[in-house]
Amino acid sequence: MAAAVKPPTPPKLNPVRVPIFEEAVAERVTDFREILHAYSPEDAVLEGKRCIQCRRPWCVEACPISQDCREYILKCGERDFDGAARVTLAENPLATSLCKVCYRYCEDSCVVKKKGVPIAIRHLKRASLELGRSDLAYVPSAPIDQRIAIVGGGPAGMMAAWELGIRGYGVTVFEQDARVGGLMQTIPSYRMTDADVQADRARFRDLDVTWVNDRKIGPGGTSPETLLEQGYAAVVITIGTSAHRSLQVAGEDLDGVFPALPFLKAINQGTKVPLGRKIVVIGGGDVAMDSIRSAIRLSEARDVTLIYRRSREEMPADHEELHGAEEEGIHFLFQRAPVKIVGTGHVEGVVVQTIELGPPDASGRRSPVPVAGSETTVRCDTVIVAVGQKADLAGFSPSLQLKITTQGWPEGAGEGFSTAVPGVFAAGGRSVVYAMGAATKAADAVDQYLRSKRGLAPAPRPDPWGGATTYHLPEGYTKPIRV
Repeated sequence: MAAAVKPPTPPKLNPVRVPIFEEAVAERVTDFREILHAYSPEDAVLEGKRCIQCRRPWCVEACPISQDCREYILKCGERDFDGAARVTLAENPLATSLCKVCYRYCEDSCVVKKKGVPIAIRHLKRASLELGRSDLAYVPSAPIDQRIAIVGGGPAGMMAAWELGIRGYGVTVFEQDARVGGLMQTIPSYRMTDADVQADRARFRDLDVTWVNDRKIGPGGTSPETLLEQGYAAVVITIGTSAHRSLQVAGEDLDGVFPALPFLKAINQGTKVPLGRKIVVIGGGDVAMDSIRSAIRLSEARDVTLIYRRSREEMPADHEELHGAEEEGIHFLFQRAPVKIVGTGHVEGVVVQTIELGPPDASGRRSPVPVAGSETTVRCDTVIVAVGQKADLAGFSPSLQLKITTQGWPEGAGEGFSTAVPGVFAAGGRSVVYAMGAATKAADAVDQYLRSKRGLAPAPRPDPWGGATTYHLPEGYTKPIRV
């Protein structure tokens, strides 16, 4: 009788992460050099071996695009970086960008976090791409004689183009700016660069994807409905939140007041922005973090203050970015709200009011309550407004019945993000990876919609490398978080 086969022994949990080296604060605030250093091959192997390869993939369930990070982590631990790059890119066409800017929802759910520091999942994704062969080309399925229009070339639009392109559809992506990437083009180069976006796009080269830049759909008569009339089989709206939200206080039109998104985009395009010596940024989200950390790099005096109406604990910004800003010497003024911006022709200060935090509001955070008679003036000569974004819906018909989310992006209210106009879909998300996750669902719905019109049953995503396999969910998986 044969001896019973023992199950494999799981690796022993190591709670200590292999350090990720950063540029020293004194040097990095002088320019826009990249802050985080990549792992060496040796460090990547050591960190990859820390993963205990959980059978219930909590990390996968936390990922909006359902990426099974266990696969590339395992290959990193085996020093198979080519294999790690291939499995990473098989599920994630924007991995070069995401390995720099993803907010690591997977790491927050990592089991190792219960005993120590979670696996450096995002950084191992970067190791996969930088140490392995990542200059690959996606392979389309047999061509389908149907073309799909995508309105918006940000992460959602790029993801939808990939999902549909590898299925064999022809895709045209209309982007209003000169470069694809959407709001990724506002991310400072100390985090990621346009070269990262272009590296991702280069892998689309064999797909039937046409990129049309400097073309805004909506105004001027070219609407989603018009695109259908022109022969596109379906339209996917992925315009995101490219429009600036104002403070709606007096003095916002003074010289020296800048909206955050144009400010960040100008920096990335190499345009000089005339900042003063005493800078105030208003807001508490990720765009506000990018703004203050960019401002301190551009200001000679390096006197930058962030004003936020809630507490530090309630800031929606990524904690890694907040910690980096504190290290770089940025001042924080919490529980203050701007009342007006003052100055004669040019900004001279911001009048703020103290805020007390009351009971939780609809979002679950405590409601800000102004304190009467608490106004003070914060002296400054530059104000950057980073209090949120919204979608630019000029030229989009109310007949679409778009649902506008609390954070401003439009989406279809029907199944699979379908709108009230048959053949038109709309999707977006609150971060790069959430936008990608929504686009995956929308693209799958587009494919099902068009396949049903051709009398075909739904089909899973094909192998993007041209093999016979199809996309499958990992064992033990339930469903992704897509918000």
